[in-house]
Amino acid sequence: MFARIANGWELAKASLNVLRLDKELMLFPLISGFCCLLVLASFAVPLWNTEYFQVVMDDQQAPQNPLAYVIMFAFYFVNYFVIIFFNSALVACAVLRFQGQNPTLSDGLGAASRRLPQILGWALVAASVGMILKVIESKSERVGQIVTGLIGMAWSITTFFVVPVLVVEKADPMTAFKRSASIIRKTWGEALSANFGIGIITFLCCLPCFAVIALGAYLISSAGAVVGGVVIGIGVLSLLLVSLISTTLDSIVLAALYLYAADGTVPQYFDAGMLSGSFARK
Repeated sequence: MFARIANGWELAKASLNVLRLDKELMLFPLISGFCCLLVLASFAVPLWNTEYFQVVMDDQQAPQNPLAYVIMFAFYFVNYFVIIFFNSALVACAVLRFQGQNPTLSDGLGAASRRLPQILGWALVAASVGMILKVIESKSERVGQIVTGLIGMAWSITTFFVVPVLVVEKADPMTAFKRSASIIRKTWGEALSANFGIGIITFLCCLPCFAVIALGAYLISSAGAVVGGVVIGIGVLSLLLVSLISTTLDSIVLAALYLYAADGTVPQYFDAGMLSGSFARK
């Protein structure tokens, strides 16, 4: 575990070096999050006074009729599209930086736009898998959660490199899926070790933010609502900033791991040891 944390720390430092050069990369997850909120509102507002409102707002509630399944699938599809599109744009910019170029926001959006058919296709696949897992889980809550958890984990591992394959190799969704699985099997075997390092570091960075929020809640009763509200606001904004940085770093690391896994290229700012340390051989 400590080795993973240490390796994750090295990956975080390397990806931070990239982020210092291209701070605009944080705009991609920011815009993605904002667009996802718009998607949620576009589904929730029209369905406000209908029985289908909970289908969108409560992901734990299984659909009760065919129309509810259609609405949930559409919601999944649009959300996946937004997330994959902006993640593709971020990965494209990271790859450009690794190649010695100076990427811009428009470079990333342009690269993702040129892969629009592939992104739409992969969003369709991802939404379909999400719906299938939802159906399995709804059939038997306890057993379904176990089954969907195992399938979901296997799916996440197998599709780990799909987005960079879509962006760099310009592959269609099914080819990208096969290519992602092939890279993992060929290079490190089928067991991709979860890299807890960056996640744990992110969690540790979140702790002070939670402490500030807790302090603000205490100050509401002791120093007044205004002071407490301001402190809580600072804590929430800090938490959002940590989340934004973490999401951006994850995509930068993903791009670096892909280049190393696909053809052995060690991207600038990284080294082979930290990249190979993110995987576990069987």
